[in-house]
Amino acid sequence: GVRMGNWLEDEYAQQDLLRDFIRKSEQGQLLVQRLARLQENIFKRVELSVSPDGFVHFGDTVLLMNPDSKPSDVEGTSEERDPEMRGDVTLAVGMEEVSLYSDEPLQISRGLSAVKSVDPMGRNAFCIVSVDGSSVGEPLRYGQNFLLGTKGGVSDKLFYLASDHKTFKDFAKKSRLQKVFLTAEVSYLTFWQAKSLDPQLRLEHEGFPVPADTKIIITHCYTNRNLAVPRTFCVW
Repeated sequence: GVRMGNWLEDEYAQQDLLRDFIRKSEQGQLLVQRLARLQENIFKRVELSVSPDGFVHFGDTVLLMNPDSKPSDVEGTSEERDPEMRGDVTLAVGMEEVSLYSDEPLQISRGLSAVKSVDPMGRNAFCIVSVDGSSVGEPLRYGQNFLLGTKGGVSDKLFYLASDHKTFKDFAKKSRLQKVFLTAEVSYLTFWQAKSLDPQLRLEHEGFPVPADTKIIITHCYTNRNLAVPRTFCVW
């Protein structure tokens, strides 16, 4: 028989596709391989720090959690009417900006979101980092500046939680509040402070160590806005 059309070009194209597939497979760059590696890293269990003295310390690995409200606090609210809005939520690295289709190594997403998982893993574990020379192991104190760093499960270096003033063009996409993001650069945009939940005790607690497993307010130093993890905009 006689072949019709651009059969030779088609064969070459098929061979190129096969060689490209083999190359990506050997380098671990196939989409299924990148997805499996991403899921393995971001969902890899992380051990939280255990406090020997009941306080939070520099170098500790922690979760930033918005705990569930008491039943008496949600009467007549949307949370009472919608059970899906109940439960603990944690701040985690967002997955929307992670590119699986690029040949480049997986990069950490700069965006963050609330997730319903309270199991410590790569994407929602943060490390408390000093900015004033305090040594690892020293207790964090109320009113003391600190950084919140994370590797997001895919990075070899720490990225720091940051925020800036809300503008008409720059704000959180879903909540419309002042957004938070991750950055590799340490600046005043990445400085945070812990404050007592009770406003009548804030001045009294200033300078005292922050207790572990205690509800506190985390305030952004530059904008003086409190960190929020709204449960109304949770993602997977």
